[in-house]
Amino acid sequence: MAFNHVKLDESHLPKSLGVKGKNLEGIRYYTIDGVNMPSVTSILGSIPERKQKIEAWRNAVGEKMANYISVSATNRGKSTHKLIENHLNNEDDKNVGVTAVTALGLFRIIKPYLARVDNIHCLEEYLYSKELGVAGQVDCIAEYKGKLSVVDFKTSTKRRDADYNYGNFLQCSAYAKMFEEMYPEKKIEQTVILAACEDGFVQEWVHGPEKIKEHQDLFYKHTADFLIRNKEKLTQITK
Repeated sequence: MAFNHVKLDESHLPKSLGVKGKNLEGIRYYTIDGVNMPSVTSILGSIPERKQKIEAWRNAVGEKMANYISVSATNRGKSTHKLIENHLNNEDDKNVGVTAVTALGLFRIIKPYLARVDNIHCLEEYLYSKELGVAGQVDCIAEYKGKLSVVDFKTSTKRRDADYNYGNFLQCSAYAKMFEEMYPEKKIEQTVILAACEDGFVQEWVHGPEKIKEHQDLFYKHTADFLIRNKEKLTQITK
């Protein structure tokens, strides 16, 4: 099948203005209209409880093994995302010759779920909220089963639970807020997370307006806490 792409007013999109992410003092940020906006991932990655869990895991498996697992997961995710992006862009010819076996396997099992996607508005696009002062890069905004959705693609060694996905749920809700702020005539009806697991299973989480609002309220709280904890670093960024 060929995927339809919806033409948006690109003057709203940071990529069309040449915006790129930058890093300073462990914070990723984007400069948009003269304002430095921390990324969604920096905000969620700095939640103290999450940082403690990651630190405990690294201590349990050892630094060397933790680095190996993290790098492998990052490479697996990037390769799979590229295969998905090419497919949704109707450019499957670019996937010919790919030798990343794990990524190819994960792409194969998630591909039937991609058939539920159409009328694609954004792929790997930067979004931002002037109201919140944050920005980030969304995987996909498109119709999923006929409803305009934030769609996030994940890869995993094993199946995830809701607690593991806490940050991902909030991330998707933040992108919904950003997109609606940038394009007020559009309304996100749901968020969708598709996780392709190495055991051959694909997990699907779909959340409607009520859950999106709940997740947005939590994200707003974490954003406020982040801005307080990182006031000095953010001051350096604005210099």
